[in-house]
Amino acid sequence: MNGRLRTLPRLSFFSQFKPGWVRAVISTLTGMMTKWPRPNALLGLGLATTFAVAMAMPRAVPPADAQDLTAALWTRASFPVENFQTYTSPFGYRNDPYGGGSRFHYGLDMAAPSGSYIRNWWAGNVLWVEGDGACGTSIAIKSGDWTHIYCHMQGRVEGSGPSKVLVDRDGGIQLRPGQSIPAGARIGRVGMTGRTTGPHLHWGLKYQDNWVDPALVLRAMYVGQQAAL
Repeated sequence: MNGRLRTLPRLSFFSQFKPGWVRAVISTLTGMMTKWPRPNALLGLGLATTFAVAMAMPRAVPPADAQDLTAALWTRASFPVENFQTYTSPFGYRNDPYGGGSRFHYGLDMAAPSGSYIRNWWAGNVLWVEGDGACGTSIAIKSGDWTHIYCHMQGRVEGSGPSKVLVDRDGGIQLRPGQSIPAGARIGRVGMTGRTTGPHLHWGLKYQDNWVDPALVLRAMYVGQQAAL
């Protein structure tokens, strides 16, 4: 992983956004925080693509082996932004900085100086690139059942339809749908495109089209790192 996690955001799931698999993940994660390792039933997710492996191992795997396997898997994941400063807005309901009132925020905002490089969380293929709307210059990457989304980046999207390409010439970035991206690769730079009040990365995560709190993923990565020490 590129950089150790020193500060973790709070966990913030809301009951109306908790499908059964999310409740199982939260329950398992809570147990792990106080007693590691702990064999639990696998949540039915693929070993190569899911953070659930860091929280729920097959009953047939001995605890010591499960810990080693979990740590090895998490060395393949990358913290998504360089020069990280702080978390500025968590996943969940918040006061809309533009229109006021309560509004659901489908991601985790991570402040960093403008121009800081953004790194791909997990190996996968570019699903789409966009240059309009609240997300600004943005990209989505598909990794198995997971989709990870990065917003407010520098650069622009050129072309249309299947010929779209995200271009940040000053940053040496050029990405198009279908392109294979390894974990940790630089995929853009922190900017202020779209609706934003300051330079930051808005990082969104979905598992099988269900929104997931990125704080849970970072927490699992942190646990995996500690197990590898």
